[in-house]
Formats: sequence, structure tokens, C-alpha cells
Amino acid sequence: MTLHRYFARRFLFTFLGMFAVFVLIMLLADLVEQLRRFGRLEAGFMDILTLTLLNVPRAVYRILPLIMILSAIALFLSLARSSELVVTRAAGRSALRSLLAPLAVALTIGVLAVAVMNPIVAGTSKQFEVRVDDLRGESSTLSIASSGFWLRQGNQDGQTVIRAQSTNLDGTRLTKVTFLSFDREGTPVRRIEAEKAQLQNNAWGLEQAKVWNLQSPNTPEATATREDTLSIPSSLTADQIRDSFGTPSSIPIWELPAFIDRLQAAGFSARRHLVWFHSELALPVFLVAMVMIGASFTLRHQRGGRTGLMVMFAITLAFLIYFVRNFAQVLGENGQLPALLAAWAPPFAAIGLALGFLLHSEDG
Repeated sequence: MTLHRYFARRFLFTFLGMFAVFVLIMLLADLVEQLRRFGRLEAGFMDILTLTLLNVPRAVYRILPLIMILSAIALFLSLARSSELVVTRAAGRSALRSLLAPLAVALTIGVLAVAVMNPIVAGTSKQFEVRVDDLRGESSTLSIASSGFWLRQGNQDGQTVIRAQSTNLDGTRLTKVTFLSFDREGTPVRRIEAEKAQLQNNAWGLEQAKVWNLQSPNTPEATATREDTLSIPSSLTADQIRDSFGTPSSIPIWELPAFIDRLQAAGFSARRHLVWFHSELALPVFLVAMVMIGASFTLRHQRGGRTGLMVMFAITLAFLIYFVRNFAQVLGENGQLPALLAAWAPPFAAIGLALGFLLHSEDG
């Protein structure tokens, strides 16, 4: 038990050190990128720094498997060079049993990442997009609620809130739709109800519309007009609407199941969100696989100049498995693989592959 605690503590400190290094690197790189993007706008250094701090958690969360395998490689190389693994084997403890503590730490880090870091990344990503829209003077937001489909569009001249009873898969055709327009001070100026609305080039095309002028000195109902067809300017595109609700990473994992239900009730396909949900649940297993891959090439006693070659093999295999994982997610999102298979098969396949390497190189 004392040996397990020692290995667990060594691996945890190695991971935290590697994590801090990558956070610092990502901070500096993202700060330069935000200065390049918004340096010409009326944005001060504190605005740029705030954008950087909001964007870095998402970037670090994406490379968490890379940080994990580099931490595993650093740990096992350190143990091998100090001959601690040789002493452990001489004491009757196999190399595979020595892996239990680092694997437990990796699993715990994965669970904490999904349970704690995932909601943090979702929140900071939303705030990042909001602040970017504020700097650019544009905004567009969509939400799927139990009361229907909600969308917001606007610019510096005002905002328009759109509510529809139902919609198609990409949010470009709305039925039983209401448009409520506000001026720059937030005062409602016009209300429109229509049977159907179709997103066209830079405009919404409405059918069977009724228009209320809310700024009329008379009763709005008395001055209401009916139009067979009506066009409302819009800067939205189908891609913007789809991306506004189609990015599962912007939704905390605790809220994702309810959001998937609302998405399906509104008529959208929730396959992409379902695959992402299971991929996040499988992240702890994938981090365990990264540790096993790193151990399979660096756990042995290092001799001569083979260390660099083994490290290169480990990192190459990790990137290959990471690519296969992303490719399986794409197949799952396209419906060519079931969501469970697309999310869970690559981590368990990686564990099986790494275990095969370990059993081949170690006598247990």
C-alpha cells in the first residue's frame, strides 16, 4: 500500500506540473491570437486578457489526453532511470501491479475533469462568445425550451426575439412563429405573427403574417395589418443557427440529457449531442488508456539510445488512437455508427492494445 501511495503521489505531481506548463503555454499563445484578432477594434488590454482567460480552459480541456500521456511518459522514464522499477521488481512486485496506482490517479482525474472541468469549460465558452459578439457589435442566440424554439438576432440598431412552435432540422424553416422587435433602448417597436417563416438570403420570408405597430399612438390591434408575404432583414445564416445550438461542448454535461430531450421534442436531430455525451462519459477510460500506452513503451529499463525511439512510438500511437477516436465520433454523428459504439469502442480498444504490449514485454 505504501508503494502504491508513492507511485500515485509521483504521478499526480508529474501531471500537475505538466498541466501547469501547458496552461502557461496556451495562455501566451491565445493572448497573441486574441491581440491579432481584436487589436484593431476598440478593445483594451484587459478586454483581450479576459477573452484569453475565458478561452484557455476550452483549449486545455481538449488536449487533456496529450497532457496525460506526456505525464505518464515522464513518470515512467524517471522511475526507470532511477532504477526504482528494478528495485520494485526485485521486491517481488510486478510492473503491471505498479501501474495500478497511476491508473487510479488517471481515472480520478478523468472523473473530476468530466464532473467539474466540463461545466467550467461550457460556462467560459459561452461567456467568450458573448464578449466576442459584444466587441463586434453583433449577437445571435438560440435556445430550445419546453415552450418552443427561441432565437435572437440583432445588431447595433436593435434586437429581434423569434419564437416558433416547431422547426426543421437546421432551424431555417419555422412554423407558428412570432417576431418581437426592440430598439436600442430595449423598447418593443413591432410584433409579427406568421404561419411560416423561411430563412432566405439576408432575410426571413414570412407567409400569412399579421403585423402590430407597438409604437403607434392608437391601439396596436386597431392599426394591425395582414400580409400574405413579408420579408424581415436578417444577418443570420443556416450555419450560424446550426452552430448556435449544435456545439455540444457549450452545454454542461449535467444539463445535456435534458437538452437532448428538448432538442428531439423541437424536431431536431440530437445524434451529435448524444455522441458527445457518451464521449465525455468515456473520457476517464480514454485517459486510462493514455497512461497504459505510455507505460507500454517506457516501463522497461532504458538502455542505450532506445529511449527516444520508445517515446516517439508512444506519442505516435497516442495520436493515432486520438485520431481514431475523433473519426469514430464523426461516424457516430453521421449515423454510420451507434452512439455507444462510437464513444466507447476506441478507449477500450486502446486499453486492449496497450495491455497486449505490456503482457508481451513483461513477465507479470
